[in-house]
Amino acid sequence: MAAIWAGIDAGKTHHHCVAIDEGGRRLLSRRVTNDEPELLELLGDVLALGDEVIRGIDLADGGAALAIAILINHGQPVCYISGRAIHRASEGYRGGGKTDAKDAAVIADQVRIRRDLHPLRVSDEAVTDLRILTNRRTDLVADRTRTVSRLRAQITSIFPGLERALDLANTGPLTLLTGYQARAALRRIGAKRLETWLRNRKVIRADRLAGTAVPAAERQHTSLPGEELTAQLVHTPAKEVMVHNQQIDEVDKLIEARFRDHHTFEVITSMPGLGVILGAEFLAATGGDMAVFGTPDRLADGFGGVAPVPRDSGKISGNLRRRQRYNRRLQRVFYTSALFSIRYCEDSRRFYDRKRAEGKRHTQAVLALARRRVNVLWALLRDGRCYQPEPPIALAA
Repeated sequence: MAAIWAGIDAGKTHHHCVAIDEGGRRLLSRRVTNDEPELLELLGDVLALGDEVIRGIDLADGGAALAIAILINHGQPVCYISGRAIHRASEGYRGGGKTDAKDAAVIADQVRIRRDLHPLRVSDEAVTDLRILTNRRTDLVADRTRTVSRLRAQITSIFPGLERALDLANTGPLTLLTGYQARAALRRIGAKRLETWLRNRKVIRADRLAGTAVPAAERQHTSLPGEELTAQLVHTPAKEVMVHNQQIDEVDKLIEARFRDHHTFEVITSMPGLGVILGAEFLAATGGDMAVFGTPDRLADGFGGVAPVPRDSGKISGNLRRRQRYNRRLQRVFYTSALFSIRYCEDSRRFYDRKRAEGKRHTQAVLALARRRVNVLWALLRDGRCYQPEPPIALAA
């Protein structure tokens, strides 16, 4: 019996598996429920077809999590191939339709002929927890952003002067909006009593906030349609934003506590610009094991998206463009940490200034810095040492 290749088109409730031999002939095609007994039965049936089985799957989490865990726990190698790659590759196979069986067959054939696919591995508990927590934080931040946008739109429709004066990223203005939203109410209470009201609710710089809100109310005397009802509705999203802020603070504490337990915490956070949150997102995205990517170039270019790729054709050369497929969250970590490092690290600032002097735009210079920092972070994780402004001098033999 020879080696065979199996492709799994994963879904939420069902998976479809197709196994092929080295000639591409189908040996098995089956649709199974996303349930452990059926997945174990499928595992045994596929193993009975060949001495060595190499599997591919088009999902790395979510509905495929159970199937992947079963395969890895039984010592079966499984590679990840993206759904976008499967969609493009399927255009070169016979048949114009799309079915789960065809997708699974394409996955199996791609695993058979390709040598650049990422093998899936079981992450340690800390990385898994950080992935869950950072995903939760991303959802909360997105919810807060949407709520703040709705809140600003409501205030602008009745009281644009107040919307311009308030910074809704702070707790004080949100506290103000839970009690006073209308122009008439702000004029009646006055700056002194409003300051007292804010101080009783532990608002920082209550005098400055009161001195901003009341004059804004005194400058607008025109009543707008729906002003009274809209002012009443502003109370709810203001409360929601405050709740989101509290939830994000709680998740941040959980992230920091879990991140500190990981052995790479000191190394990652020693890099200028990489704090607890960005460092935790980096660890959640990469797993902390740099051997998976092989080289820093593969991490930065193929996964992190911080380096351009050539787009040459015929006599046209030197044409670079931004990569289309990469991990957006990891690129944000690299880019944002590079921005912070410009502010706090002299070496990063000098590199950025040099790129700007060469004629690069701000974004290009920051991306160039981020690409260079990937090499540094890679070396630190490889050697297990913290960042130092001056590299250690090798001792003579």
